Amino acid sequence: MTQKRKSKTQSLSLKNQLTVRGMIIGGLGAVILTTSSMYVALKLGALPWPIIFVALVSMFSLKALGNTNINEINVTHTAMSAGAMVAGGVAFTIPGLYMLDPGTETDMTTLFLVVLGGVLMGLISTGIIHHHFIVEKDLPYPMGQAAADTLVIGDEGGKKSRTLFSAFGASALFTFLRDKLLWIPSTLPVSSGLINAGVAAFVWLSPMLLAVGYIIGPLYIFVWFLGAIIGDIGVVVGGVSAGWWDLSTASAIKTSLGIGVMVGCGVGIVVKGILPAAGEMIKNMMKRSSGSAMNIRIVPFVLAACALLFTFGVGMSPLTGVLTIVGVWLACSMSAQVVGQSGINPMEVFGVIVLLLIQLVARLPQSQAFFVAAAVAVGCGLAGDIMNDFKAGHILKTDPKAQWTAECLGGLIGAFVSVGVFYAVLKAYGPQAFGPDKMFPAPQASMVAAMVGGIPHMTSFLTGCAAGLILYMLNLPVMTLGLGIYLPFYLSLTAMIGGLLKYLTDRFAPKFTQSGIGDIIAPGLLGGEAVVGVLLALYQAFSGIASIG
Repeated sequence: MTQKRKSKTQSLSLKNQLTVRGMIIGGLGAVILTTSSMYVALKLGALPWPIIFVALVSMFSLKALGNTNINEINVTHTAMSAGAMVAGGVAFTIPGLYMLDPGTETDMTTLFLVVLGGVLMGLISTGIIHHHFIVEKDLPYPMGQAAADTLVIGDEGGKKSRTLFSAFGASALFTFLRDKLLWIPSTLPVSSGLINAGVAAFVWLSPMLLAVGYIIGPLYIFVWFLGAIIGDIGVVVGGVSAGWWDLSTASAIKTSLGIGVMVGCGVGIVVKGILPAAGEMIKNMMKRSSGSAMNIRIVPFVLAACALLFTFGVGMSPLTGVLTIVGVWLACSMSAQVVGQSGINPMEVFGVIVLLLIQLVARLPQSQAFFVAAAVAVGCGLAGDIMNDFKAGHILKTDPKAQWTAECLGGLIGAFVSVGVFYAVLKAYGPQAFGPDKMFPAPQASMVAAMVGGIPHMTSFLTGCAAGLILYMLNLPVMTLGLGIYLPFYLSLTAMIGGLLKYLTDRFAPKFTQSGIGDIIAPGLLGGEAVVGVLLALYQAFSGIASIG
């Protein structure tokens, strides 16, 4: 299913989409999901997209109350999912501060102001770029598409509904057997030679990632996998085998090159896509048309508030505060592009990218370095979430103003709850609990801690920046190239298999493609794993939190 499919829903007034009961349900759900996401991100280093789960919860809750519509459901689940990504931004960065220095003392108010600044910047950034990425560029946003398809097909019933929920049930059962009962392995090795050479040469047995590859399609997926070939086979295997560098250096080159390509593409997005379209974006919002997500008049006030938060509240220098604001906006644009093309949101990577760029012109105390990374990661997490929601809303013809308002509620709830839960864990277990082989490994934060000292391989980073910028300016679809270079090989390989299945069905089974069965099965597979992942996260979180008490 794609947005080309005509929805049977009728355009409804804003008051029928953004309702008090919907916001109560969405707000309560945001509290629960933010709590679980914070704990699980610290414990497992994983954060499944909650959009399918919250879409189903919102649908069942509102249908039970009666007299609802698909747009009210869409707006409600927009509020419900926001806090989870805010929690991810905190959990993927701030623990690294305590890994480097367990004696660090940071009060809750300061951290809350950092997170609040990231939330506010994420909200206004997405309000500005909404039309560019959702309407003009029409990026796939596989998670948003899957959520819309799930709601429409589930609401319609019939054969398509049975197909969707059969795929959903099969994926959910598979995930439960894999992750809870451990009856199915998570990965299968594909090459012992590559594994011995330092490459994670596995297939991740993930219905969700296969579905992401299928929904995105061959082009972006094959570029993504090309990045994996360059990074893992070229840099790691080829470079080490040729004696050019050792495995540790190869890893630094791979990481720096991948981040550099993403930075270069991000600059290209802003220079070629955002800045030339900025005038038109502002003009459209000033008209207060039905297609605008946000009133542009609030932007100067929010920017001023963020500047005050970062300088007077957090203690950043005026230069660092301004650069952080600019960096969050740049990173949110990059996040919108990456999530739209790949369904993946490496928010901590974006935090590191902005941090490293700021460190080129300003010296930062260690704590403020982590605050910059956290503000960016929070903004990017929220941006990825709401852009998925905007995609679903665009398909379902939901008013983006209603969605953006709901995201404001969920994001602010996420800021309060995520900081509160983090400090509950910190006080219960102490700062020594964070780090590898500790109670809360927080692997993403460990990576941020390693990068705070600087870019591992500057030459590779600058080379990647130049290559990413040039290739993007030449209209080549290279944003997923940097992602493939940076991410573990097993993620890229599994996504590639999904894209390959899409190519093969389009090429050799056109009747299957025309029937739309694959476009129904893929959201089901994606949703089944996503929902079970969230349910297991809830169980893990509240079991762990109960043990704290």
